[in-house]
Amino acid sequence: MDDDRTAGVGGNPLRRSADRTRTRLHAAFAVTCLLAVICGIAVGRAAWTDAGRAAEILAVHRHVVTATAVDATSYRTGPRPGERPVVVAPVTWQYPDGRRHADTVPVPAQTRKGDTVPVWVDDRGDAATAPPVTADLAMRAFGLGTVVFAGIALLAGALVRLGIRFVDARSARAWESEWEDVEPVWTGRPHPGHGADDG
Repeated sequence: MDDDRTAGVGGNPLRRSADRTRTRLHAAFAVTCLLAVICGIAVGRAAWTDAGRAAEILAVHRHVVTATAVDATSYRTGPRPGERPVVVAPVTWQYPDGRRHADTVPVPAQTRKGDTVPVWVDDRGDAATAPPVTADLAMRAFGLGTVVFAGIALLAGALVRLGIRFVDARSARAWESEWEDVEPVWTGRPHPGHGADDG
């Protein structure tokens, strides 16, 4: 019985309906957070599986060739705002055999004219990005799972907060109404609207 009262479901006369409602709202929020964790893990695992499968397919169509730098290096703006500039150089290579290609691609900072550097290309021999590594896939899956968890938890928190505000407002109105009846008895002051000679 004590456990039921502590949980807000018993008949404790000291617990108001509003108190039990707040307890249920907090319990609902805790359950929702647990479900958010489960959903985040599920989404992250699905993203990991899908991204890994896509990376395997992409890797089949990516090849490393040896290119030759034909001029000095320069700098290119990073792929994202705030990132450090990327060292690039004009290079040439052949892929497939006999087909010559030229492009400006990222290279090691110490590259000089005439040096050879590895370049990722696609099936046509054009410069391409390298297949994503396991760490990148893991970070993307973790990030997506975190976003799902945070979204559900924040939404649940906002709804619970709104519910508690509603309960508090209703409790305040009920308290004011009850106090109007109790306060004259407590203080001996006549009810509002009653004259001093009213019986």
